[in-house]
Amino acid sequence: MLTALTIALAVLLVITSVLLIVLILLHRGSGGGLSNLFGGGVSSSIGGSSVAERNLDRLTVGLGLIWAACIVAVGLLVPRIS
Repeated sequence: MLTALTIALAVLLVITSVLLIVLILLHRGSGGGLSNLFGGGVSSSIGGSSVAERNLDRLTVGLGLIWAACIVAVGLLVPRIS
């Protein structure tokens, strides 16, 4: 039987998965990526990556850590089917 904690973790896992997909697609790759649609392509060539790109990196890493913790927690809480 699923508990409220397991259901909450599963919902959080779905939300973080979708947000992680969106954030990864916003990153600037070799071809410019989808971040150019929102003005991410306008960056100075002097300082390397822009502040927006660094903040996007931090947000992606933080959300990835939350996603990984949800995976582990759901794996520990859901009873094994055997």
